[in-house]
Amino acid sequence: MEKLEQRKFIPYGRQWIEEDDIEAVVEVLRGDYLTTGPKIREFEEKLAQYTGAKYAVAVSNGTAALHAACFAAGIKEGDEVITTPITFAASANCVLYMGAKPVFADIDPKTYNIDPEDIKAKITSKTKAIIPVHFTGQPCDMDEILKIAQEYDLVVIDDGAHALGAEYKGKKIGSMADMTTFSFHPVKHITTGEGGAITTNNESFYKKLLTFRTHGITRDEQELLGPKDPWYYEQHFLGYNYRITDIEAALGISQLNKSDKFLSLRKQYVRQYNEAFRELDAVDIPFQADFADSSWHLYIIRLRLENVDCNRKQIFEELQSRNIGVNVHYIPVYYHPYYSQLGYKKGLCPNAEDLYERIITLPLFPKMEEEDVQYVISSVKEVLQKHTTVKKI
Repeated sequence: MEKLEQRKFIPYGRQWIEEDDIEAVVEVLRGDYLTTGPKIREFEEKLAQYTGAKYAVAVSNGTAALHAACFAAGIKEGDEVITTPITFAASANCVLYMGAKPVFADIDPKTYNIDPEDIKAKITSKTKAIIPVHFTGQPCDMDEILKIAQEYDLVVIDDGAHALGAEYKGKKIGSMADMTTFSFHPVKHITTGEGGAITTNNESFYKKLLTFRTHGITRDEQELLGPKDPWYYEQHFLGYNYRITDIEAALGISQLNKSDKFLSLRKQYVRQYNEAFRELDAVDIPFQADFADSSWHLYIIRLRLENVDCNRKQIFEELQSRNIGVNVHYIPVYYHPYYSQLGYKKGLCPNAEDLYERIITLPLFPKMEEEDVQYVISSVKEVLQKHTTVKKI
């Protein structure tokens, strides 16, 4: 095998920046507006068109997008919001920001997405909203979730941080829920450096989002309560400075032009992974529901621990030792010490907890080269086959 010191590190995800992306940013740097300028609106319009939504509001990051959506939804102290524990903490933290309580529903053990049946089981008179997360890029069962939301008069804010370009029954994620949030962190489908956005078809939500990202301040004459003087503006509520810059928006526009190419490459590498790992006795490859066309933000293998002679940590470390940037997505949110202090305890979501003990995230990003893909495949097969003890029945 190639010596380790000669093998480059392969992260689980990374950006792909080309000369046209750089030039797009440089053009803004040479212009008049670095922030609050025309590139932001251009990016928003392009994102809305791509997702099929009426409106898009770009903000400083994906967490800000979730916070803004919760504000626009009117979530307040005493409310409950149902979400999944298999996600980054921001999907639940945004509820806490509003003084409300996150309630965790268990996952479907096949798709790893939030289980609509457990959503229904967790609804109380205090439930205000549902935040389903399209984990790894595979869409949740939106028909069932939207049906539940309609029955109980709940707002649906889907967390699409993994799902730009994903489709549910032929419809793009971003066009179906009351609001959908996206992240443009460098490991996501496209990047603006940091950055996020909310898409919606609801004009009322749209206007609240625009004002929330700018301190709660408006200059819109139709909204003003005081004089219509040309210099005049008003703060209507306590908003935040969640603005994105024209620099970031210019990069986002350039990146969004390549989103279909990036997605195609992700799917190509997934097909190679699936083909290579399908017959391994030690793992399950990702299941894809018939209604879903995943955008494949992450590729996760689930270990069949009963078929190996070691634990997940040993396999993880052996892959790490080969300069493969494996990861685990995610530690259940309520495992974190902060949530323990709030009274959350293990045992809330048995399927999610079992999944956490078994999963490993492998590298998957568009800029991977063919030799990177093949190196990951050969390394995973060698490590797993070395530790496999029992054949599938």
